[in-house]
Amino acid sequence: MRQKGLFHSFYPDQWVDSTYDIDFEALYREGFRGLIFDIDNTLVHHGAPADDRAEQLFAKLHRLGFSCCLLSNNQLPRVKPFADVVGAEFIENAHKPSTRNYLEACSRMKVDVAHTVFIGDQLFTDVYGAKRCGMRNILVKPMNPKEEFQIVLKRKLERIVLHFYTKHLEKEKK
Repeated sequence: MRQKGLFHSFYPDQWVDSTYDIDFEALYREGFRGLIFDIDNTLVHHGAPADDRAEQLFAKLHRLGFSCCLLSNNQLPRVKPFADVVGAEFIENAHKPSTRNYLEACSRMKVDVAHTVFIGDQLFTDVYGAKRCGMRNILVKPMNPKEEFQIVLKRKLERIVLHFYTKHLEKEKK
C-alpha cells in the first residue's frame, strides 16, 4: 500500500484556472447534480456583486439541471444579495472547513454528497472541508491577487502544498 504524503488531505480532486473553464456538461454526464460554490475569488473578485458572467453561468447550470448552493464564510449582507441575483440556495457564516454546512448545503439542494461537487479558491477552507465530507472538489485559481492580510498568509502555505500536489501528479503520470 502506498503511503499518503503529508499534505494529501489538502490536495484538490481537480485544479483549474477558473470556475468559468469547468466543463459542467461533463460533470452532469458523470452523474453530479449538486454544485456548491464559494463566492469571493471563485465567482467574482473579492467583495464584488454578482456580475453578468456569474448570472449567465448560473442560468446555464439551472438549464442543465443542477441544484446550486453558495457556501460562504461571509455574513448575510454579502451572501444573500449575491444568491438572490444568481438564483441559488445559500449558507452564510459557514465556518468552513467544518463539514456541517457542506452537508447542510447538500440537504437544501436535495442531493447527496456523492453527487455533489464543491468549487472554491482556497485549499485550507474550501477543498479541505469538501474532502472531509467525501465530496468531489475543484480548486480554482483566485481571480484577484489583492486579498485580505490573513488570506495572503494562507496563500503562502497553499503554494507549498500545491508544489507537492504538482509533484504528486507528475509521479502519478509515470
